[in-house]
Amino acid sequence: MTNKILVIGSANTDMVVKTHRFPEAGETIIGGDFFMFAGGKGANQAVAAARLGADVTFVCKIGNDIFGKNAIEGYQKEGINTDYILVDTSKPSGVALILINAEGQNEIVVASGANASLSEENIEMIIEQFQYTEIIVIQLETPIATVAKIATTARKKGKKLIINPAPAQVLPLSIYEDLFLITPNETETEILTNIKVIDENSALLAARKLQSWGVQNVIITMGAQGAFVLANNCEGIIPTPKVEAIDTTAAGDVFNGAIAVALAKGLSWREACHFACKASAISVTRMGAQASAPYLRELSI
Repeated sequence: MTNKILVIGSANTDMVVKTHRFPEAGETIIGGDFFMFAGGKGANQAVAAARLGADVTFVCKIGNDIFGKNAIEGYQKEGINTDYILVDTSKPSGVALILINAEGQNEIVVASGANASLSEENIEMIIEQFQYTEIIVIQLETPIATVAKIATTARKKGKKLIINPAPAQVLPLSIYEDLFLITPNETETEILTNIKVIDENSALLAARKLQSWGVQNVIITMGAQGAFVLANNCEGIIPTPKVEAIDTTAAGDVFNGAIAVALAKGLSWREACHFACKASAISVTRMGAQASAPYLRELSI
């Protein structure tokens, strides 16, 4: 097995305010501490995978601004290959505005900026990178047409494509047939399948529906309950370690980076999910998105 992983997706700067509670519509409240972190679902997953030992190439599009320059410097410090990061001279880098309440739950609004201009033509420019990796990871903070292009290309080249369908939106059915693995959370699963996931039985129904559309394997992340997996020789909920959460912002992204690393290492589905659940659990005990991702030395495989 190879430890090379290609992540294609979004790069943002996260601006975070901690608050006792979320405001109601039209309400202004006084918040607490302010933080600024490197974020974006694609970047978060790339950093998580790199910290867990993978050889990561990250493809994204940033603006020609201080946020973009700082992002590249950060990825390079993590040992990520940034040779294929593109710069849009007409749009700013993406930003996310994040509120975190006293329970560690979050509300997020994203201004996509240059992420929205990552195009099918851009994928053609970096298509050679597909041959150097076995696993490719994508999300939905870039245009759906670009996601579809990546999916088709990955299938044609015989690569394992993992899609984290977030932010949640309905996908063209043609994309599912190209997927090795899909990793929605409960909310995203309901949007995709119209099945509300509340327990193991409902998760199984939703996972089977996704498989009926052509997805090979399904993992539904279920927060503190753990992750439900429906894959070859593995079915059921893999529990997550019990921790006190202070910031759940990048929990799903850390899970996705970790599951890609574990599968690239050749771990079984059950072992891979245990590994990813542990990494995700560690991340929610820390503030920030990329900053919260654990290192391999903090986990045992």
